Amino acid sequence: MKKNEWLKMKKSGFLEGTIIATLAIVITKILGMLYVIPFYAMIGVQGSALYAYAYNIYVIFLDISSVGLPTAISKIIKEYNTLGMMDAKVRAYRLGKKIIRFVSIAAFIVLILFAENIASLIIGELEGGNTIQDVAFVIRCVSFAILVIPFLSVSKGYLQGHNIINVSSISQVIEQIVRIIVILGGSYLALNVFHLSLTTSIGIAVFGAFAGGIAAILYIVSNMHRHKRELSFTEDIKKDDISNKEIIKKIAAYAIPFIIIDVAVSLYNFVDMVLISRTMSGLGFDAHTTEFITSSVATWSGKISMVVNSIAMGLTVSLIPNIVEAFTLKKWKLVESRLNKALQIILITCIPMVIGISLLAKPIWSIFYGYEEIELGGLVLSFYIFISLFFNLYMVTSSTLQSLNKFKSVYITTLLGYITNAVLDVPLMLLMHSLGFEPFIGAVFASITGYSFSVITAMYVMRKDHKLSYKNSLKLLAKLIVPTLIMIIVVILLKTIIPLDITSKFSCVIYVAIISILGAITYLFITYKQGTLTTVFGKEYLNKIIKKITFGKVSIIK
Repeated sequence: MKKNEWLKMKKSGFLEGTIIATLAIVITKILGMLYVIPFYAMIGVQGSALYAYAYNIYVIFLDISSVGLPTAISKIIKEYNTLGMMDAKVRAYRLGKKIIRFVSIAAFIVLILFAENIASLIIGELEGGNTIQDVAFVIRCVSFAILVIPFLSVSKGYLQGHNIINVSSISQVIEQIVRIIVILGGSYLALNVFHLSLTTSIGIAVFGAFAGGIAAILYIVSNMHRHKRELSFTEDIKKDDISNKEIIKKIAAYAIPFIIIDVAVSLYNFVDMVLISRTMSGLGFDAHTTEFITSSVATWSGKISMVVNSIAMGLTVSLIPNIVEAFTLKKWKLVESRLNKALQIILITCIPMVIGISLLAKPIWSIFYGYEEIELGGLVLSFYIFISLFFNLYMVTSSTLQSLNKFKSVYITTLLGYITNAVLDVPLMLLMHSLGFEPFIGAVFASITGYSFSVITAMYVMRKDHKLSYKNSLKLLAKLIVPTLIMIIVVILLKTIIPLDITSKFSCVIYVAIISILGAITYLFITYKQGTLTTVFGKEYLNKIIKKITFGKVSIIK
């Protein structure tokens, strides 16, 4: 096999796999953040609300039809690989594709037939903005992606189960690039060249998910075909005694908890979207303000927080197969070590990012969405971004529960969090309004409370059943207080010194860049001096990163 071919399919260790997956997801999310700058400018508040309605519905149905299956496939493949059961491994992949074909077609039909009913549920009696027909049209346009993305997801799961992270990670970048080309190019041509309606242009934009999926599938399939032997796609592998029925039961048992968890995450946004819209409308807010805040909470603030969320996404891609391997071999200390390492990476990276974005919310909002709604938009982002920290902790703890086959606990913790969020949404919004604050702040607090309950419950279950200790993660959290506080002080002082023209995107970019870099340097320097940075990432790996950044000229950690 040629060297360059092997590099395309090379296997990754836990930390390396985490970095590869996280890097790809970060690139994908940065692209996802950047395209909204011209896109939002083209479509405005009403168009952005319409896009948000369709996109959030699409994510829920995508979760139902596919998101649980690739992670389940990844887990099963890792399990069978560890036990040397190559035939069962390949059959699990092929059965997974058959199952996903049926489910994705069913989800597509539901979206096509019931688009108007779903649209009516979202906007209710709201008048003066998008109509039920507008929302139904874009839902039908995005539904075509449901026929493609699930198949892509299963193949990614197969590769991830072999610890082959790079191919599936590159496919994500390809998918995002093609999707963005269709979103920006399609909507621009529709609005400015062919002079079509805003609704039609949004329909073309959401159709970009279908085009991106096709491009990514072609890339993954071509790579898998070239490396059939490494992936056990040959006729000479030894047959296993496990029946297809047993494999299907295992797929269902593993996939359902993942589906529940991902649907619950999507439902957080959906419930917030519906309840914020209806509550604000009931409180007398006009359609423009209601749709702006609803879409800002449900979609546009989330676009900016994608970089923070990508850390947990990258972690779970590598964490799940590695914890499954340790669990299969009953190496509980290794399970504990890998869980704590994941929690520590979340804490040391997400805390400064979340606080930094909150402190710089207004200029960041201006960069992405303009300054016209800067006061309200900046306020939404400054609160919403904190959800990302709790979401990341939730993703890691829930994924670990699933990897340990604690399915009942997954249901309980997820349901507890979701119900908490749904029950508290309206009361907390009404409370905030009565106290003179914006109602949406109550919805943010409800989401944070929901995720917190899920995380605490999951950690309690793992400690009780498997004696897992979180002492090292708690120690790290305590050590992060000082560098975080000093970083906050530095950022606040810089905000008072550095001039800012909030109406100028260029001024905002320079302002955010300078403060972010100096704040990050402050935080990293103190955590390095504390020894916290090397404790989490290791001296060898930090040196490796530094050498790559400096082209091999610097190695400061001894």
